This record gives sequence, structure tokens and C-alpha cells, in this order.
Amino acid sequence: MRTRFRGITVREGLLARGETGWIELSPFWDYDAAASRPWYDAAATDAVRVWPTPVRDAVPVNCTVPAVGPEQAQAIVRGGHGCRTAKVKVAEPGQTLADDEARVAAVRDALGPDGAVRVDANGAWSVDEAFEALAVLDRAAGGLEYAEQPCRTVEELATLRRRTPVPIAADESIRRAEDPYRVAELGAADIAVLKVQPLGGVAACLEIAERIGLPVVVSSALETSVGIAAGVALAAALPELPYACGLGTVSLLEHDVVDAPLVPRGGVLPVVRPEPSAAFLATAPDPDLVARWAARLEEIRTVRAVAR
Repeated sequence: MRTRFRGITVREGLLARGETGWIELSPFWDYDAAASRPWYDAAATDAVRVWPTPVRDAVPVNCTVPAVGPEQAQAIVRGGHGCRTAKVKVAEPGQTLADDEARVAAVRDALGPDGAVRVDANGAWSVDEAFEALAVLDRAAGGLEYAEQPCRTVEELATLRRRTPVPIAADESIRRAEDPYRVAELGAADIAVLKVQPLGGVAACLEIAERIGLPVVVSSALETSVGIAAGVALAAALPELPYACGLGTVSLLEHDVVDAPLVPRGGVLPVVRPEPSAAFLATAPDPDLVARWAARLEEIRTVRAVAR
């Protein structure tokens, strides 16, 4: 990773060539076998199933601003490949609301008045903390587009949504829930954030999008271009796409696995299915890493599939 993100500095995963193209399997290491099983199902399904026919040939995306200082935040936005929406990470352990406020204000300054600013707290706040923080950050942003997963539970999101004017987007409350539709049933969110790998694949996400009855933002799980392409395929197939998607994250990686990385140009990503470069495929992986992932893969495969 170019910058520590989601608590990690190195991203790991597997690539495989299936009948319909290359796929990625990259659950985070803090996920146990049961939590990783949908990621395996996504890889197994998308390796043999043709992606849906797109209704658009490009997908608008946001740039992603980690929990960095204001100057670096501005530099990220200004080098954001034409993205007019920025997602700003907030509520980082060890930082303060004042740090978040300064970062959001810097992003707004870099975007100008016409750009959209959204924040992501990864469920770090209580309802009261979120209510206070969003009031501050909404002012700093000159109006937030939405707040992604400000609280941990669906019930907390529902309570917060009744108190704050800032729209609420649900991420973990969908992808890590036994019932991904509960956020809609409880009126806990205005927007559904869907991620292909954690939710079982492109087709599974399309079904959730159809049933959940909320506007959808497709987001990444910090994949390489091979994994990002699946998210783009999902976003390109949605009947409506009112928000920029969180798929512009390849630039957070020091290196990619393809010759032409899926980074935005003019704020959009094309609909493609990339293949790893010959140079990447010719590189011998570390034997210890291979053994560790082989053991993990076997553990994941033996876990019961999650019913959706």
C-alpha cells in the first residue's frame, strides 16, 4: 500500500484463470474462514459465469482519501484522475474529530464547490458521537453527500438516520450481515454499498441490488485491477447508477498485476476484463506465502456456504 489503509501496509490475495477469465480471491487476513467463504464463492462463480451485459461502457468513480494530513489529502484529490467525488476516511484510531474536520475541509477546498464529499467511518462511532461528528463534518464539507457506515449496528444506523440530515450509506451492515436486507426493512440507510467479493460475486450482488430497494454504490475491497474489474462489471450492469462508485482504489497500491491498471481517467473506469501481465505471471511467488494461502484456501473451502 502507498499509505497505511484499513490498518494494513501490504495487500495479499490469489489470482486464478477460470473459464470466463481471470478472477481474484483476496479476503483480508483478519477475516476468519466463515467470513471469507463469500469471497471464495465469488471467485468460484465468476470464474465460470459470464458477467452481465453492461448498460453503460464506463463507470464514474470517487477518489479515496485515507486518514492523512490536510496537505496530503489535497494532493490526493488534485491527482485524482479527474474524479469529482472524494470519499474521506474518518474516525481513524488515534486521531481526533479535529483531524477529520481539517481533512474534510482540505478535500472540499481541493475539489471546489461543485465536487461531492462523502465520509466513511467504518462503524467507529456511537449514535451520539456520529450525530456530533457529522454536524461538524457536514459544515466542513459545505454539505456531505453521505456518511458511510457511521455506526456499527443496523439499529444504531436507523436511530442516527432519524436524527441527522446527512444521508446514511450502509456497507458492513450489508456485507457482514446474516440478513443484508434488514437495513432497508428498518429504514437504516438511504444508500446501499455493495462489494462483489464479500457478497458472493457479481450475480449475487445484482440480486441484492434488485431486492434491497435502495440506490447502490459499488465499492472495492482494495483489489488489484483483476478484482476491480468485477466491481465495474456490476456497476455497469445496474439499471440506475446515481452515485460515483468507490472503485478507484488501484492507485492505493504500489504495484498492480496488469500492464494497464484500472485507474480512472476523466473520473471514470472502462468496462473491461483485464489479464495479468506476462511479467507478473513470470514472477515466482514466495514459497512460504504460497503454503500459507494454500492452507487458508483449504480451510475456507470446508466452511459451509453462507445462505443469502
